[in-house]
Amino acid sequence: MRLSDLRGRHVAVWGAGREGRAAVTAIAAHGPAALVAVDDSANFLSLPWEGPLAAAAPLVTGEEGFARLAAADVVVRSPGVPNTHPWMVELRRRSVPVTQGSALWMADHADRTVGVTGSKGKSTTSSLISHLLTAMDRPNVFGGNIGVPLLDLPEAELYVLELSSYQCADLTDSPRVAVVTALFPEHLDAHGGEREYYRDKLNLVAHGPHTVVVNGGDPRLAVELGDRAAVRAGSPDTTHVATGPDGTPWFHLRDTPLFPRAVLPLVGRHNEGNLCVALAVLDALGVDVVARKDSLAVAVAEFQGLAHRLTEIPDPSGLTFVDDTLATSPYAAMHAIDAYEGRPLTVIVGGTDRGLDYAPLRDHLAEREITVIGIPDSGPRIAEALAGLPAVRTELAEDLVAAVGLARKLTPAGGVVLLSPAAPSYGRFRNFEHRSEVFAQAVADTAR
Repeated sequence: MRLSDLRGRHVAVWGAGREGRAAVTAIAAHGPAALVAVDDSANFLSLPWEGPLAAAAPLVTGEEGFARLAAADVVVRSPGVPNTHPWMVELRRRSVPVTQGSALWMADHADRTVGVTGSKGKSTTSSLISHLLTAMDRPNVFGGNIGVPLLDLPEAELYVLELSSYQCADLTDSPRVAVVTALFPEHLDAHGGEREYYRDKLNLVAHGPHTVVVNGGDPRLAVELGDRAAVRAGSPDTTHVATGPDGTPWFHLRDTPLFPRAVLPLVGRHNEGNLCVALAVLDALGVDVVARKDSLAVAVAEFQGLAHRLTEIPDPSGLTFVDDTLATSPYAAMHAIDAYEGRPLTVIVGGTDRGLDYAPLRDHLAEREITVIGIPDSGPRIAEALAGLPAVRTELAEDLVAAVGLARKLTPAGGVVLLSPAAPSYGRFRNFEHRSEVFAQAVADTAR
């Protein structure tokens, strides 16, 4: 379904945040017979609905909203509306067509788009792709799940998009290059279960992409893809890391060394994988990666890691404090822990308790010597899950500030204090940025 298909139809936009506002503006320009906005979660934090938005679509709140959704020819939901919402379940039962702004946009722009999703790594990988394409004289617009709705993006010859599982769920067109970085259980409450989450995530590749690029080293992704044709980055027949001409690890394209691993300023094997995926995408788009390897090396060296992802905070004590507040699942925390293998490590965990299974984290730490400090709300449950591991020391702190102070006492000189909470931030913090601010301030306040 395209935006132009909404002309002359009764359309209801579900959601009054950034995505809903962008959808109303875009749909109104295509002449629907009627247009209404519905917000079932309006509260004191809601932005005013006035001016051109109110003129284009009256806003209906509360229970009355369902009647307007059910009466529409098409419902355009915001990504924040979960599949498990009771109204969504009922709309599906009544066979009311439901789509999203991302699907409407993709229908008109798929052939100019690189779309990146994944349970981890999608932000860094999509940012790397956009950065490297720009360095290779391939201008592009970077957008998606980074705060700019797709329907607000300017016209361009090439797009690089970070796409969440929610945005992928309603797509009926795949981007020209569809990229998947990793797959593990996430957001199960919103999707309805693990199988449903994988289905929605992999819907990105389900509608005829020209090329599929995946992280070939991800085991769950390999199982879910089966024998589907894909460029499996990290494999010897495409981009991968192997011993280079100087005996150190180098990035390669097949048999050709490109540049040393040391050029990439990001720590962790998972970031090696992210760059392998990004280089494979450039190769798929016709960039001569070998001929331009020196320019690519410069661009890689200049790449700035994304905020709140393994961001190191200078400290006069000699300890390394690391902000990885966006690690909101046990799998993400495991990647972060691996990035500092070989150094004394204290990791601070805990946040909103979504009932996640922390058994994978326990298995991962079974042979690891590490200190784990749990903070509310889920910290005590994580610590309990790790109980009995011979080399894992667990402690509890009343809050993040107290955890930083405790970490200073418990972490040996030259060690690492890692905030990788394995849980979201909401409940005790406004958002993940607020959690990062509190962590950084606590590091500063306790410095000696």
